[in-house]
Amino acid sequence: MAAVTLSSGALEATFIPELNLLGTSLRFHGEEFLALPGGLDAYRGLHTTGLPLLHPWANRLRAWAYSSGRTRVDLHGLDLHTDGRGHPIHGTMSARDEWSVTELAVRGRIARLRASFDYERPDLLAAFPFPHNLGVTIDVDGVGVSIATTVEPTGRRAVPVSFGYHPYLRLPGAPRSRWTLSMPRRIGIELDGQGIPTGRRLELSAEDAPIGARTFDDHFELERGRVLRLESREHRLSVEYGRGIRYGQIFAPPGKSFVCLEPMTAPTNALVSRTCPLARPGETFTGRFRIRPERLSR
Repeated sequence: MAAVTLSSGALEATFIPELNLLGTSLRFHGEEFLALPGGLDAYRGLHTTGLPLLHPWANRLRAWAYSSGRTRVDLHGLDLHTDGRGHPIHGTMSARDEWSVTELAVRGRIARLRASFDYERPDLLAAFPFPHNLGVTIDVDGVGVSIATTVEPTGRRAVPVSFGYHPYLRLPGAPRSRWTLSMPRRIGIELDGQGIPTGRRLELSAEDAPIGARTFDDHFELERGRVLRLESREHRLSVEYGRGIRYGQIFAPPGKSFVCLEPMTAPTNALVSRTCPLARPGETFTGRFRIRPERLSR
């Protein structure tokens, strides 16, 4: 498959439009900051890896049915990826979805990739009957990679917006136990044993502490401080949550060498709980985030 590498200065980012625009590499001064557990075969097998878009819902749904407006959707009998507990997870799009590249250009320091996807195929509409166009603009400017994702309704129904990204992040040269995780003040969203929000919300203080032996699978909402960071003695990696991105998930399972800092437009289970924003006909919704790798001088 053809890969597109955007390069500016010492920063390179690689994506595969034929493979649901999967991000497969983020290199700064030749060092890799994106993990690819399982490789492309894992992604073809419906597992997340690299930098994948999760659409039309990020994370999991509590039930196999949901409603939006006057439309009720029954997911029973559909071939959807599940989380091992029987919950539909990570939406409907996968490695079989091919994007159209609409722009590939260099303007000054910015290398840009624009791509689009028409969400109108019958098998996709069976699980999410809200026709729309997805547009993604990826900019690499030598300092970071910025990703803007836009939902534009193409039918007469408002489109519930619940997409997210699942970046598998790594710092070169140091084990995860030696990384420091920095998080701003945030609202913690309590999850039950199935990973579904309970409805309880907690004010959490900012923290800046070594990961050590800790693991994470935590959900949160951001208000003011909107940057999360991983840092080692020689490297730093920041994820900046921009407009349209209010929620996130930190995922760091035991025994792995990555941390996922996941930007999300809505909380987990938003389609079922009806807590996601809407893109109405004639309108668009855009969610933006930015990943910035750095080398530190000590």
